[in-house]
Amino acid sequence: MELKNILNKIKNNEMDLEAAEEQIRCMGYVPVSDIAKVDIFRKHRTGIMEAILAEGKDPDDIVEIAKAQVSATGRVLITRLGKDHRAALEAGFDPEELEWSLHRTLAVVHDGTPAPRTGGVVAIITAGTADIDVAEEARMVANEMGCETIAIYDVGVAGFHRLVGEMLKLQEKKPDSIVVAAGREGTLPTVVSGLVDVPVIGLPVSTGYGAGARGEAALLSMLQSCSVLSVVNIDAGFVAGSFAARIANTVAKARNGDVDRE
Repeated sequence: MELKNILNKIKNNEMDLEAAEEQIRCMGYVPVSDIAKVDIFRKHRTGIMEAILAEGKDPDDIVEIAKAQVSATGRVLITRLGKDHRAALEAGFDPEELEWSLHRTLAVVHDGTPAPRTGGVVAIITAGTADIDVAEEARMVANEMGCETIAIYDVGVAGFHRLVGEMLKLQEKKPDSIVVAAGREGTLPTVVSGLVDVPVIGLPVSTGYGAGARGEAALLSMLQSCSVLSVVNIDAGFVAGSFAARIANTVAKARNGDVDRE
């Protein structure tokens, strides 16, 4: 039973609070054998979608968890896919039920249910092509949370003119928030934040080598930014995309006049 139906029943005196509480608690999660408890109510509770982290999980378990979540909600995002995970998904689902990221490190499995649309707009920018996989995680999360996404890839400060040429796209689309993924010295989020009037989320990526490798230099550089930005952990594309989408969805509600006022 959907939350809205429960609330309507309470409003119409067709259900008491005790019964409603029991129904809502039952909506909390779906058990999958003895391996997982899928939190299908997370999106309603927090605004953040439930996703499947494939890393460290058995490929067959990923398929079973995905089937349970699709059955309950219609769609599921699976992140950090390896070769064996991809093969298991291709064997377990019809090709029309799968949507892949650029490098097939993420997938959305669905039963035909479309992703929601909120009116929020999130831009995803990368410094280099090596940052795309992490950026795609942020982009697909924001998309699954209802936002239109704008991808601008490979515009790092080593060739700053590339970013200048893409700024018109940002001005036209008017994003509500921007995720900027960068490895190496992690400069790009600081630069972007100094050029736009919307929140910027710095996403350090574990690219680069030598001293400060594995994203450490990028993380510290973003934390020391002289322009204002928020920073997530190294390679935390899911967190960056979720945070950006929450901002964009809040702005979209205000834009549509759909915000509670005192």
